Order: sequence, then C-alpha cells, then structure tokens
Amino acid sequence: MCVYKNPRSPYYLFDFQWRGHRFHGSTKCTTKREAEAVEATERDKAKGYVAQLQAARTSLRLDDVAGRYWSEVGQHQVGDGARNTWRELARLIEFFGKDKLLTEITGDDMTRLVAWRRGHRIRGRLISPFTANATTKQVRKLFTRAKMWGARFDHEPRWRQYWLKEPHERVRELAEHEAEQLAVATRDDLAPFFTFAHASGLRLRECLLRWPEVDWGAKQIRKLGKGGKPVTVPITSEIREILWPLQGHHPEHVFTFVADRTVDGRVKGRRYPMTYNGARNAWWQLRKRSGVTGFRFHDFRHDFGTKLLRATGNLKLVQKAMNHADIKSPTRYAHVLDTEVAEALERIAESRKESRTQIRKAG
Repeated sequence: MCVYKNPRSPYYLFDFQWRGHRFHGSTKCTTKREAEAVEATERDKAKGYVAQLQAARTSLRLDDVAGRYWSEVGQHQVGDGARNTWRELARLIEFFGKDKLLTEITGDDMTRLVAWRRGHRIRGRLISPFTANATTKQVRKLFTRAKMWGARFDHEPRWRQYWLKEPHERVRELAEHEAEQLAVATRDDLAPFFTFAHASGLRLRECLLRWPEVDWGAKQIRKLGKGGKPVTVPITSEIREILWPLQGHHPEHVFTFVADRTVDGRVKGRRYPMTYNGARNAWWQLRKRSGVTGFRFHDFRHDFGTKLLRATGNLKLVQKAMNHADIKSPTRYAHVLDTEVAEALERIAESRKESRTQIRKAG
C-alpha cells in the first residue's frame, strides 16, 4: 500500500520502501488522487536521497568522508569530544576543500597543513603544539576509518613526521600561603565548588556534578569524564562535608552560585547552576583577586596528584585515584619521589657520618 487513510486523520499517508530504506509521512491531501501525486514526488526525492547516500558511502571526497565520520563517530562522542571533532573536520574542509580526495592527501599536504595551523592564534597567542597536533591526528583518524570501509592508500603519510614536539606538561603545586590567599578571596557561594575541585582531583568539566551522579549509599561519585570514560570518586569524609550541605539548593545541579545582580534573565540573590564558562570566569576573577599567579584551574589536579603520590609513594594508586588510563600518566608527579630519594640518601649519609664519629671517639 502506497497511500492510505488513517481513521484518526483527514489526510492520506504515504508509506513505501526504496533499496532498503523506508519513507513514510503525511501527504497533507484529503483526496486519493492528490495524495498519489504527492507520493510520486516523494518517491522521486527518495531515489535521489538514496543515490546520494550510496555515493557518500563509497566516495573518498573529503566532504563525504568527514560527513560519514561525523555520522558514525563524531556525533556520539561525549562532552567536548563532539564539539572538538566538528571543529577539526570543518578546519580540514576549509584547508583542503570539499572535493579533495582522501587518497590525494600527501606528505607535502600535511606539511602545509601543519604550517597553516601553527600560524593560528587563540586570544592573541599562537596555538600550542598540542592544539596543532589535534588537527593532524584528525586527518589520521579519517584515514583509519576509511580503511575500515575498504579504502586502500598507496602513499599514506608517515604520521609521526608531522607531530609537533609537545613540551612535557608542567606540574604546579599549590603552596600553603597561596591556598590561604585563595581561601580568603573566594566568595562563600563559590567556595564549595573550588574546595571540591581541590579535594577530588577532577577536571573542571568533571567537577560540574549532578545529584544523580552522587551515590551516598555506595559512597561514590560516578559520572562520564574525558573521552566518555566512566570516572569514579570515593566520597571521603572531606568530600561529604563539602557536598552534604548543598542539598536543596537545586534539584539537579550540585554546585550553584548566587547572582550578584539582575541581568541576562537572572535575578539578584537567586541561585543558578554553575556552568563550564561560568566556572572559568569565576576562577579567573578569583585568581585576580587573590594575587595567586601561574596557577591554572587544572593545576588543582596536579596538586592533588603530587600530594597523593608524596603521601603514598604508590604510582598505581595515583593512577586509579585520578582515573588515568595509562600508568605512564602519573609519572609526571614522580619528582616528589626523587625528592624522597634525595632525602633518604641524606639520612644515610648522616647516619654513616655519625657512625664514623663514634668509632673515632671509641678508638
């Protein structure tokens, strides 16, 4: 049946299949003849749509490859992942053009792409090697995905030749006097958020908790973190002390702030959920008021990892506590172990010195 009448609607409906794809909907017509004409038009549209779809599935045009990658992978990524992928795909199309074949991308093209990206700026500063490499790696992901579709590349670029050297991520601890400066300068309504960030070692976006993610019974916080991977944080006595009083401030969001003025739909004195951009702005203002310099929000995480490793000396434990996938990641905090070794050697040297002194006295 191509067109039919639904007893609950005055309009005829169409329903047909074309090469494994189903098309159905309302014709918005009350007579069968008019409905059949609409159905014929819809059938022509369907044929064109399926033809385009099949062409995209076999085409290696960059526009088609990017569209299929987005459909199969990009749009399903969590958090910043989807947004970042969308931006990177758009950049590649901007640079290479929609009609560039993936099989035509050579090492020379990659060299030009890297040079192009290195000249980009964010807030007036040249982008980091890490940011530039994200674009290069997106090209590689398209190649990898295309191979899964059956594509063959006779001259695939040697990818590592086009990675810019990324500096080792610096590890910054929060000094005791800096912690005091931040505490004094923090607004009362924002204090729970920043205290939780320091106590949990979570990334900024991961700190934006919702109440369903807080399991009081299991004494755990469970949510999706970077790359869509599950993150688990034990509710320690310190974290419980932070979160428990916040119940009732908002039905869904754990951390809120009190509007200090009436603007943009917010009313002065009322509570509103903390957002990613709001948290970034609040941190920028707090750091400015406190006078603490050279300490980023992400450094709360570094401070957490460094102090935990110093207290335990256990890299595996730090890896688990910070939800790192790779045991190599916590080694960035290993400088604290170097300090422990140096102190231990000093103690041994002092012990030997005392022993020699006692021997000389005895003699």
